[in-house]
Amino acid sequence: MSSAWNASYVTPDGAAWLASAGTYPRSTLALWEERPGAPVVLPCGSVFDVVSAPAMFGRRMLDRLWDDGPGSGPVAEFRGRMLLFTAPGTAQRLPALLEWEEWGAGGRTRQVPPLLCHGTGDAVTVPAATASPTGVGSGRAGARWLVAPDCRQPWLPGPEVLLWAAVRAARGAVRISIFPPSDQGANVYDVSRRR
Repeated sequence: MSSAWNASYVTPDGAAWLASAGTYPRSTLALWEERPGAPVVLPCGSVFDVVSAPAMFGRRMLDRLWDDGPGSGPVAEFRGRMLLFTAPGTAQRLPALLEWEEWGAGGRTRQVPPLLCHGTGDAVTVPAATASPTGVGSGRAGARWLVAPDCRQPWLPGPEVLLWAAVRAARGAVRISIFPPSDQGANVYDVSRRR
């Protein structure tokens, strides 16, 4: 696991960016001032989209983004899923790209688990803006920021970047062996111990 994306706190500018997604940003900021540990439901589609991945696959995607790619935008963990904040429009485009590349749920490979894409018309629960890195004070168990928003205009990956990360994460999960499966009846000899 990369140390580049360790948990952090949301900065005041990051909280302002999150709140800007809502209809009443000042009310959201006032709520966070009054109840610092309160998670908030925010709409997707205008300021950000969210791609929700199963926790283990999401961590592999995040590793790919930070170790081999451009990094990620804000990332939260909520109820056993990774919430990757992405550029608006990603929720609509990513499933089509996965299908086209045959990595989606209906594709031949089926190595990418179903990704839930939240865009226009959807809303997501985000951890508290002042939640600690361990999730304490976030109002709900397991809700925490892994990469917290820290500015008013964070970089957000688009659908092509997430497609790349999902494919790399899926390929990394595939174990390749030089030995045939045991049910093929092949004779396999370990020649590494030869004298």
